[in-house]
Amino acid sequence: MNARALLAPLLVLALALAGVAAAQKEGAPAGSPKAAAASGAEPIPAAELPKEARETIARIHKGGPYPYAKDHAVFGNREGKLPKQKHGYYHEYTVKTPGERTRGARRIVAGRGGELYYSPDHYNSFRRVKD
Repeated sequence: MNARALLAPLLVLALALAGVAAAQKEGAPAGSPKAAAASGAEPIPAAELPKEARETIARIHKGGPYPYAKDHAVFGNREGKLPKQKHGYYHEYTVKTPGERTRGARRIVAGRGGELYYSPDHYNSFRRVKD
């Protein structure tokens, strides 16, 4: 096969990849496939979370009190792993980790719309919580 015959399929492939990359840069509305993938494939029932996460969720629903000074701080979503929203939409809360002397890595992030996300690994991954 000559070089000209390969050029057209390569061009089509390059354009397709560019389109995918551009789509991934844009924010995704909640409920979109990108948002679902960003927050874990399947929502996790709250009953399946660690006891400490369920306790944190109960405090969130009550409006506090929160045991850590940084609880209820604005979560910026700088990595874009949650659905894109305006700054101030998300707030973070510490999930106590037994045996940890510091805040540990576990968090709940709450959106103003009532949605909750659990991160067991300091925002590296999220699962939407089915409350």
